Amino acid sequence: MGPEREGSLVGRAASPYQGSPGAATKSRCYSVTLGALRAARRAWRTDQTRVHTGLPESDPTTTLVIGHWAYHGSGYSPGAALLAAAIWHRRELERQFEAEGGS
Repeated sequence: MGPEREGSLVGRAASPYQGSPGAATKSRCYSVTLGALRAARRAWRTDQTRVHTGLPESDPTTTLVIGHWAYHGSGYSPGAALLAAAIWHRRELERQFEAEGGS
């Protein structure tokens, strides 16, 4: 902490927490860690999402795959079709030129 902040209330209040990522945790005798809280929240959110979307109960012996396929057409997109036509036309002109005796 710099000397300009030594006397300020903000400097005194913030100094114990500067540079310490563990400052937000409880003491070692506190039984719940932040990791356990995150895991519990993740499990709860997963269960709530499963119930909300109507998915079956989770089974540890299987893998649930969620996804869908949508048909977007076949063939070239308009830009790719234009490029393919230009390439085809150029090669056709090269073939004609060689057929007429060009080198």
